[in-house]
Amino acid sequence: MHAASAAEHGGSVVEPVPEVEHKSRLLVHTVPSCCYRTIHSDAKPKDPFTLAQSDLKSLYDDIRKELFVSKEELKFLCDYYFDGKGKAIRPMIVVLMARALNIHSNRAGDLLPGQRAIAMISEMIHTASLVHDDVIDGSDKRRGKNTINNMWGERKAILVGDFILSAASMALARIGNITVVKVLSQVIEDLVRGEFMQLGSKENENERFKHYLEKTFKKTASLIANSCKAVSILVNSDPEVHEIAYQYGKNVGIAFQLVDDVLDFTSGASHLGKPTAADLKLGLATGPVLFACQQFPELHAMIMRRFSTKGDVDRAWQYVLQSDGVQQTNYLAQRYCQEAIRQVSMLRPSPERDALIRLTEMVLTRDK
Repeated sequence: MHAASAAEHGGSVVEPVPEVEHKSRLLVHTVPSCCYRTIHSDAKPKDPFTLAQSDLKSLYDDIRKELFVSKEELKFLCDYYFDGKGKAIRPMIVVLMARALNIHSNRAGDLLPGQRAIAMISEMIHTASLVHDDVIDGSDKRRGKNTINNMWGERKAILVGDFILSAASMALARIGNITVVKVLSQVIEDLVRGEFMQLGSKENENERFKHYLEKTFKKTASLIANSCKAVSILVNSDPEVHEIAYQYGKNVGIAFQLVDDVLDFTSGASHLGKPTAADLKLGLATGPVLFACQQFPELHAMIMRRFSTKGDVDRAWQYVLQSDGVQQTNYLAQRYCQEAIRQVSMLRPSPERDALIRLTEMVLTRDK
């Protein structure tokens, strides 16, 4: 299925990668780590952050220019998260994909102005969604600092998120490519639909896992997938190349979120910059809980009442740690990364393509 139609048919974009089963008893526990046999260059791939650094060094300055307003308080609030301390993973992926695609398309590797703008817009859309998420979740910490809603109230936080999105939309329009506008507009629709999906849950166990993966695609992976697709559109007219870019972004994006869901159970609050078991406290059943439910059916009732009864969060936490839910979720993330590698390996060899392959390993081994 082509990326355009995949984005339009919610169910089809989030089917687990080929042969992935999410019944615990069918999964193997010893999985070899992602290797580099698909890399054709002799040297070990460069660190993705190092390779993208020159393109990203002015990223936050460029964003702050887009957000220029005369009203002092609004400007301060808009700049609050664009302080250069974020990981900038999304624009980094977009930059590396753009350069890899440019080389694949017989051009110099240097970014086109529109591709650079898409990297910037991806970080703006992501940050706007975080500001709004924090309001919905009532979060008081983000990236190790107080949230905007905690410091200045929910009303201002909502307006700040809206303003960042509007500035991103203006920057998007200036690129001047209708297809790119359509592709990145899909991201904003997916973010909203994904948030609505997160507010609900499914009674049926198999439907619940599909619901979880689809929500994960819409809330996290759609931005990466469609941003990668957008930079491919600017340099190559071949739909198969667009699909490679889209599929890499989709699979890495889902893996990234699966690992994030694992870290909620395995990483200390100081590492993550937010308290652990945050998802359970919000009533959310993520991958580790859904896998644990197969071994501990007692979790089913807790999932349906969104861990709202006293003691639910602690008991669910214990069930997850006693189960193989964390290992199973990690294994599923590895399968998505393998599919991402398979896709991007279809591009012509380049340092940037190899860095995108290396990035999948970094996604799986990160601890924050």
